[in-house]
Amino acid sequence: MDKNITHDHGHYHESSKAVINRLAKIIGHLESVKKMVENNRDCSEVLIQLSAVKSAINNCGKVILKDHMEHCIVHAIQDGNNQMIEELNKAIDKFMK
Repeated sequence: MDKNITHDHGHYHESSKAVINRLAKIIGHLESVKKMVENNRDCSEVLIQLSAVKSAINNCGKVILKDHMEHCIVHAIQDGNNQMIEELNKAIDKFMK
């Protein structure tokens, strides 16, 4: 997301702490996968673990998206901010690739 985009409301979200914890677990899991590759573990095992990391990232994205829609997008609609809705659509397109 563009760091220069500003919003008229605060960016505190109820799920922030949960997202940070999930991301820390994902990072740890990915470090384990890296070690698997370094230790020449079976490719099938590595692929299964990468799939688990990818699923965890997608689930984390869902939490962020839900939080964003419940807070930021609600405020944007109330304020008539169509640009923010367009930005969300672009972000969803990139996330879903």
